[in-house]
Amino acid sequence: MTENIEKNLDKTSASPKARKFARELGVDINEVSGSERIGRVIEKDIKHFISSKINKSNKRENEIKNKSIKMEYKHSEFGEIEIKDIPRVKKIAAPHLSNSWTNIPHVTNHDEADITELEEFRSSLTDSFTGERKKITPLAFIIKAIVLSLKKFPRFNSSIDDIENGKITLKKYFHIGIAVDTPHGLMVPKIRNANEKDINQLSIELKNVSDDCRNLKIDKKEFFGGSMTITSLGGIGGSFFTPIINYPEVAILGVGRSYKKQVFLDGKFMPRTILPLSLSYDHRIIDGAEAAKFNNDLKYNLGPNFAYNLAK
Repeated sequence: MTENIEKNLDKTSASPKARKFARELGVDINEVSGSERIGRVIEKDIKHFISSKINKSNKRENEIKNKSIKMEYKHSEFGEIEIKDIPRVKKIAAPHLSNSWTNIPHVTNHDEADITELEEFRSSLTDSFTGERKKITPLAFIIKAIVLSLKKFPRFNSSIDDIENGKITLKKYFHIGIAVDTPHGLMVPKIRNANEKDINQLSIELKNVSDDCRNLKIDKKEFFGGSMTITSLGGIGGSFFTPIINYPEVAILGVGRSYKKQVFLDGKFMPRTILPLSLSYDHRIIDGAEAAKFNNDLKYNLGPNFAYNLAK
């Protein structure tokens, strides 16, 4: 193999150091794609080539292993079954979810926000013309709160481009992804320029994009180009969970169902409305201290001090 490599060395642009590195590892340098100018190969490219070969080999081994496990028995051997097609949306989402879970080192920070005043304010909103109560979803307030926190912690509004070269893209826009549960599967459209919209506009747009997703009228491009995603179980139930980051974003906020809790304030216990928060983040670019600070800021934005300001 080494002889073949040496015969073909002149076909690829590479430094003597890179050629020697390739020979020592038994790599045909002509099979390596160069990342430098005019395709020149450097050591990093050879490492990436070997890594990709190993990953492909491991993936193949896992596929064979999984196949052998599946072939050991048939479900029908144990009773009556029904075979159905996996919904198209779930089939499309599956590889993206697998990629995120496999390649992003997830950590989840759990916390609780006191939204007592915010909920009181939300319930008091009325139409200035009819006097009827406005039905504003809590998610609109959470979007406003997240935008404020993203401005304070810009690293959460980023994407990693090349971890080896230490490059990330810091986004100046605020497009918030919203996980929408539909009969076809989970969809994540974006609320564009959320920083430029008030609570009413956000609430209306949330309803419109959710309806478009459920009726399959949403444009594919609306699923891309996000800052950060919110996934809420508030309308279903549950408290804390571990949401999977929506690649290429670096964080996602999971919201549980709010509930009443006795909290010790001002020397006595009193009932407060509590919102469970589950913040998953990419540990390659965000550390635990940053995540805790982000959650603290988010709680502050949703709490009594800022509840009224969020509606502006």
